[in-house]
Amino acid sequence: MAFEEGLAKSEKAYQQFTEISAAFADILKNDFITTWQWWFGLALFIIPWLVWFKYRKKDSTGRLLLAGLLSIILSLTIDLAALSLGLWSYPMIIIPLAPFLFLPYHFSLAPVGIMFALQIKPQMNSLLKGILFSAIAAFGGMNFFNAIDFYNPKSWSTLYDFVIFLTLYYAGYWITKMESLQGLDKIKSEGE
Repeated sequence: MAFEEGLAKSEKAYQQFTEISAAFADILKNDFITTWQWWFGLALFIIPWLVWFKYRKKDSTGRLLLAGLLSIILSLTIDLAALSLGLWSYPMIIIPLAPFLFLPYHFSLAPVGIMFALQIKPQMNSLLKGILFSAIAAFGGMNFFNAIDFYNPKSWSTLYDFVIFLTLYYAGYWITKMESLQGLDKIKSEGE
């Protein structure tokens, strides 16, 4: 009996979520889409990838993209957990498909920033570079987004953002240093 009640409550919650998503879509259409903030958010989604594509280290593209993909997965996971706990929010809606997430951060700014940080001065001390990247991202970027109302940290400390960015950077750093990242054709020719 409890399972059926749970299913009914779950369906009711999904219905409420659908109504909330429709409200966010309405806010986007009627209040945000004509503002400079919305266009700036859209530019933050597209321009970093264009810049990265032009200035990426071409012989490391695969490794860097893998680091970017890992940062997308980890940042989304962290964000979904924090949002569900009400630790922070994103008042600015860029795309109504995911109104609770600031997608330019997850799909553009974080991965491209990490990929650039990894490719610039690759011989530099990784701890120093990770600290530098995390400080710029957390204390510069997140405070900037708070100031323009893209991010509401509530009572979340910027120091925690620093730790998150450092974790994302080191996850990307770790994956680019994996020895097992060689081409399948090399593995096959060695095994023959």
